[in-house]
Amino acid sequence: MVVGDIATGTEVLVIGAGPGGYVAAIRAAQQGLDTTLVEKDAYGGTCLNYGCIPSKALITSADLAHEAGNAEEMGIHADPVVDMSQLRDWKDGVVNQLTGGVEKLCKANGVNLVEGTARFKDENAVRIAHGGEGQGSETIEFEHCIIATGSRVIQIPGFDFADEQVWSSRDALAADTVPDRLVVVGGGYIGMELSTTFAKLGSEVTVVEMLDDILPGYESDVARVVRKRAEDLGIDMNFGEGASGWREDDDGIMVTTETEDGEENEYRADKVLVAVGRSPVTDTMELENAGLEADERGFLSVDDFRRTDVEHIYAVGDIVADTPMLAHVASKEGIVAAEHIAGEPVAFDSQAVPAAVFTDPEIGTVGMTEDEAEEMGFTPLVGQMPFTASGRALTTGHADGFVRIVADDDSGFILGAQIVGPEASELVAEVALAIEMGATLEDVASTIHTHPTLAEAVMEAAENALGQAIHTLNR
Repeated sequence: MVVGDIATGTEVLVIGAGPGGYVAAIRAAQQGLDTTLVEKDAYGGTCLNYGCIPSKALITSADLAHEAGNAEEMGIHADPVVDMSQLRDWKDGVVNQLTGGVEKLCKANGVNLVEGTARFKDENAVRIAHGGEGQGSETIEFEHCIIATGSRVIQIPGFDFADEQVWSSRDALAADTVPDRLVVVGGGYIGMELSTTFAKLGSEVTVVEMLDDILPGYESDVARVVRKRAEDLGIDMNFGEGASGWREDDDGIMVTTETEDGEENEYRADKVLVAVGRSPVTDTMELENAGLEADERGFLSVDDFRRTDVEHIYAVGDIVADTPMLAHVASKEGIVAAEHIAGEPVAFDSQAVPAAVFTDPEIGTVGMTEDEAEEMGFTPLVGQMPFTASGRALTTGHADGFVRIVADDDSGFILGAQIVGPEASELVAEVALAIEMGATLEDVASTIHTHPTLAEAVMEAAENALGQAIHTLNR
């Protein structure tokens, strides 16, 4: 033990206070386990502080301003002015309310909170280095450990986030001015959410994507609806190009891209936002001292209980291999890990994991697509309801997109859904529940849905699969 180092013990040590870590810590404490939560930055992690929450606050504000300024068809004439400084203060207030709430919830449930950076000494202890000069360190010995250190943005060669002109998603969400011209590198969900947001705030937006379409991983007809809307907003799409560098001149910056054939293109901008994904944070903890080794991409392998190769050490969230980087997945994994430590009969089940993209329009998906169902040996039965046939969608002025439900033709069990349209992030929850409960098309179709609501489109999609839809033509 070094001078200034003190040693304490705990039953459950949780490293990282993001959606996976703080939820795991609270649940472990609720199970009567002595629990310690270590966080080096801010309670709530990236999601609450620099990702999910501030981005949705910015998206909501941009949507409101854009709708108010583009509602002449409804007889509304306005020219909104967005005060970005005031908007940022409001957004930060929302974030502070939530992160402060996380800290209070942890304390109220009896979780011991420790600020600092954790590194493994061995498989039963970590050393916590406290921030600030003279703060020292301490050793915490544990019976069980849950690693929940999350992820960081990926930086590409030639684009250093330390440069003022180069933005990460975190920088974009902290902006107090709107750039006149913005180049976005990456057409994934983060890139497209922020592209549409800044376009609505007044930026001239150019998207550069290496692949041949936006939103990889989503079906082409789903991505097509979002792409068309983005183009209607004036966003310039450029596919098959990778960003290779940038330079500054008297008129802002020039971003250079290159195709597979070596053809170069240049795009004028004031800022360039790099949004090409995230990578797990597992390289800061000296995992080897605990007998752990991440794979070549930095992920840790776990079993159904979220145990690593060292069975009293668990991993949850963005650092886990073969699970999506989603806050709600991390939270569920945290609950499973904590309850398994407490001896509860639990396991992680990924049958019904919904995902949402907060573009315009939104996307909500869960379970299998039609192709995936076929690959799994099912005979898929598919129903679809366009929002152009939804009275409620039409009254909102947002009728692009559809609800599609995939079921097993033999049993009627619902296998998945793809929704693109207004409030898709909310609507997908009904189908997630249906899959979790083993509901059939008949169960959803025979459930009376409130009129007029967007949720009726879910019912109509189920009816369409059965050949019984009223408000759309049956297949």
